[in-house]
Amino acid sequence: MNNNAVEVNNVGVSFRSRDGDTNTVLKGVDFDVEHGQFVSIVGQSGSGKTTLLKTISGLQIPSEGEVLIKGAPISAGVEEIGMVFQSPVLLPWRNNLDNVLLPLEFRGTRDHASKARALELLDMVGLKGKATRYSYELSGGMQQRVAICRALVSDPELLLMDEPFGALDAMTRDTMNFEIQRIWQKAGCSVVFVTHSISEAVWLGDRVVVVGDRPGRIIADISIDLPRPRAKEHRYTPVFADYVSEVESHIGVTAGIS
Repeated sequence: MNNNAVEVNNVGVSFRSRDGDTNTVLKGVDFDVEHGQFVSIVGQSGSGKTTLLKTISGLQIPSEGEVLIKGAPISAGVEEIGMVFQSPVLLPWRNNLDNVLLPLEFRGTRDHASKARALELLDMVGLKGKATRYSYELSGGMQQRVAICRALVSDPELLLMDEPFGALDAMTRDTMNFEIQRIWQKAGCSVVFVTHSISEAVWLGDRVVVVGDRPGRIIADISIDLPRPRAKEHRYTPVFADYVSEVESHIGVTAGIS
């Protein structure tokens, strides 16, 4: 039985520039994500990490290769995917509950059961009692929690996260690391998480996939053998430091990635 939530098979993405040259962003990308697994993706800026995430989501059509969701082409499995972007992208004229329910409205499946599910998610991420508040009444971390609820409201098989904490201050980002670990373990979905932070990638991931310079390709796929749930003290252990050093050795410490 296939235990993969997603399979990326020899994927390449190329664009044609205005002067007719071919710009290859990804080439020969090949990896799988098992059901319930948390996979972190790191690499230098411009290596194609976001393009890879868009290709997995179905927003970007690959020039070669294929992406399978639960063994089926991405076109048949797009409803199995939730996505969290770098910024929350909440509609300011809708309250938090209505923002969470937006994907179900597009699908015509908003009902009493989905409203109950949305309220349950808001409770789960620590926003109980804030369903009728608006995004401008929330902190940046709270807004991102609403965006995570929106991505989870349809119970996706796969959650894609594109540097979702990059704009947050250090303390809020630290808190959100613990929150996303808790939310993921409770939701039971698979996660592909793009980040510029090596320590964040190691602390969150079951695996860390390293993308090399353009054309982006997989240059390392490192299994992270740390206990779950992970606590702050795990970041100060020798084994954690060894994992961080291993990832850095593939990227290069001169890349400016912390």
